[in-house]
Amino acid sequence: MNRKFANVQTELPGPKAKGLLDRRHGIVPRGVGYGIPTFVESAKGALLKDVDGNQFIDFAGAIGTINVGHSHDTVTAALHDQVDRYIHTGFNVMMYDPYIEFAEKVAELAPGHFKKKVMFLNSGAEAVENAVKIARKYTGRQAVVSFSGGFHGRTLMGMSLTGKVKPYKYEYGPFAPEVYHAPFPYNYRRPESMSEEEYTAFLLKQVEDFFISEVDPSLVAAFIMEPVQGESGFIVPDKAFVQGVYELCKQNGILFIADEIQTGFGRTGKYFAMEHYGVAPDLITISKSMSAGLPISGVIGREEVMDNASPGELGGTYCGSPLGCRAGIAVLEIMEKENINERAQIIGQRVMERFKEMYDRFDVIGDYRGLGAMCALEFVEDRETKKPAKELSSQILQEAHKRGTIALKAGVYDNVIRLLMPLVITDEQLDEGLDILEEAMEAVLVGAQS
Repeated sequence: MNRKFANVQTELPGPKAKGLLDRRHGIVPRGVGYGIPTFVESAKGALLKDVDGNQFIDFAGAIGTINVGHSHDTVTAALHDQVDRYIHTGFNVMMYDPYIEFAEKVAELAPGHFKKKVMFLNSGAEAVENAVKIARKYTGRQAVVSFSGGFHGRTLMGMSLTGKVKPYKYEYGPFAPEVYHAPFPYNYRRPESMSEEEYTAFLLKQVEDFFISEVDPSLVAAFIMEPVQGESGFIVPDKAFVQGVYELCKQNGILFIADEIQTGFGRTGKYFAMEHYGVAPDLITISKSMSAGLPISGVIGREEVMDNASPGELGGTYCGSPLGCRAGIAVLEIMEKENINERAQIIGQRVMERFKEMYDRFDVIGDYRGLGAMCALEFVEDRETKKPAKELSSQILQEAHKRGTIALKAGVYDNVIRLLMPLVITDEQLDEGLDILEEAMEAVLVGAQS
């Protein structure tokens, strides 16, 4: 294969990376995982170069944090300017205007024709924690409902809300009380006797029955839902299901929290994925690609909900870092100027067309799915039983890495390869990365030589 962008000349890890990896194993605990055994030297757009000079096409995007690409000139210019002015004063000590400007911009873009307010934090998990705090404070209720297969972070509340045991929750209990899990659609694995419409109606009835068997709705502060489940393998719910849950919330005075940490800022072809469902959440959690890799997160919510907490009850030392806010403002400028939402739709269409070709060619692909540029392949041992092929997906990823495309695994059964490439990726880079992924499948499945 003639490659223009990917160029891997050493084994992984290469000589320099091996030395760093040995040092890493000597000082960093095993619980901090890694996907590819090498270390970055530089990154630009959708390309990564490691310390041994190998170049990779990035289909991982730092777990979906680099929608506008690595080291975009607009972002780096904003950061250089901000560093020269001040780095940190603590927004709860001496305030700064980038926080206000960024908050105004994301509030204006968020779905819902109502007055909103915004607070900024540090990480996605911290945004989830605060959204739950805000919901409990406003409603005076304690219970929170999430969904099977959902992922909401590795903090105590985040783990409690998460609907997958390994590797996130195993042996880390006890978990936060008054957290419940409702069923979530997984259309690929729905009962064969049911149509999609019947399956959606069945699950909504289960959510209604949940109020009888698990927790009374008068005690529930909020439901929290990912518009597309990320860690569980890019599971896209039916529009009727999302709207049905939202209506149940409205009927019972329950707040609806959209966890847009992985889906937000253009990934699905909209600023917020909830726009696809015609739902205006009461609260939205954001992070990842909102600031091109800077550690910042936030909660967007209805004014009356957000204002219910008293001064000092929300916030933290580093919350809403000036650097993160300046990067976020730059991200929104890039998204508008470069039509990032439209580009995500084009990328998604191009990827899904290739996935269809791969599906027709390899019968170990049980399902291909996605929304916008949030696309995934689910691998099975055979299509009839749909038995998950966990090891196969790992082998394909390793082969892809060796050839120069970096991607990630996901899935309830760890049998899904998900793509989160920067949305500034060129068509040539995208096609080459997909070619490498297909070549990796060939190598594993039919023994093709590299």
